[in-house]
Amino acid sequence: MRVEIWSDIACPWCYVGKARFERALETFPHRDGIEVVHRSFELDPGRAKDDIQPVIPMLTKKYGISEAQAQAGEENLGAQAAAEGLDYRTHDRDHGNTFDMHRLLHLAKERGRQDELIQTFYRANFAEERSVFGDDERLVELAVSAGLAEDEVREVLADPSAYADVVRADEREAAELGANGVPFFVLDRKYGVSGAQPAEVFTQALEQAWASHSPLKLVQPAGQDGAEACGPDGCAVPHRH
Repeated sequence: MRVEIWSDIACPWCYVGKARFERALETFPHRDGIEVVHRSFELDPGRAKDDIQPVIPMLTKKYGISEAQAQAGEENLGAQAAAEGLDYRTHDRDHGNTFDMHRLLHLAKERGRQDELIQTFYRANFAEERSVFGDDERLVELAVSAGLAEDEVREVLADPSAYADVVRADEREAAELGANGVPFFVLDRKYGVSGAQPAEVFTQALEQAWASHSPLKLVQPAGQDGAEACGPDGCAVPHRH
């Protein structure tokens, strides 16, 4: 069964929500049968690559709140992250364009390293001092540490069209599914979970989606190998006694 997660590296609730989902998945009895795919969603798609801004001023302008309110929100996020065992810097983080990171995540998907790269990006953005924005060398360093080949990473970053179409396709699909915020989880293309819900909600969603996904189980009367039926070779003719 496939679980698709629309998210953005700049989204702190995506960072927290991923940890909560993984906590639910860890105890899910059918976890080995779950394929997780990360999909692209930009919170600030119109931002120029070189337009990098500290988080607190960005929040005050975007939401019309005071710096004290914005900082209180960051402190709350820090506490939520800590509860999931995540490091989170509540001061002096940057905000910027994430398009190149999404392009690299699609390369990572092809190489079987997508989960490793998105977690590396999250940790770098929310827990490490050095910014992930506006610095291709920083992205190369992070992608290589997640298991990607340096020459491939540099090739993608040097070509603005590489994986651009699939990023935009993910974003269009999110809109079609009704996702106007992230994180957004889609289970088996039947069930959606919006936001960084508690692990118990993800457990319930996994159980419900798995129950409807599971193959049909046949009920056979005791002591009987099968019953009369027609198949591709025709219908068995009953024997007369």
